[in-house]
Amino acid sequence: MISLTVSQLAKQLNISADTVRYYVRCGLIIPERDSKNGYKRFHEEHIKRLHFILQAKSLGFSLADIQTIIDQASFGESPCPQVRIIMEARLKETAAKISAMQATYLQMQSAMNRWQTQPDCTPTGANICHLIEGFTNPETQSPTDNKDFTRDQTSATKSTT
Repeated sequence: MISLTVSQLAKQLNISADTVRYYVRCGLIIPERDSKNGYKRFHEEHIKRLHFILQAKSLGFSLADIQTIIDQASFGESPCPQVRIIMEARLKETAAKISAMQATYLQMQSAMNRWQTQPDCTPTGANICHLIEGFTNPETQSPTDNKDFTRDQTSATKSTT
């Protein structure tokens, strides 16, 4: 029978010992205690459980999700329906994050394109970096916000040159 310490288990699974300890604290794995020295000892079922946890995490499941799935399985219930429900929610969350990141990426590209032709300026009491302060996202600001800021920024930039 396999009997591993925290460090040995972590090394075998290519994770940190702190990760193993964290999963123990969370109750995702419950090791036995060595009666001789009090060390936590892990066996084949713990290795399988950790493989499951790592696989579930790689699919986007949270530790709370994983605990729910494990609990259902431990009561003899199929966790598969719950897994599908959770995954559907994670897919929607991930799609929203991807959409937000794509919008940020486009905004960054727009900013970089504009900044390529703008001169460097020395900070003044009125500004720190005119590139950032003068950048407006057409989707989030009204035209009047942009005009007022640009006029103020332009006069501040001219006064420093």
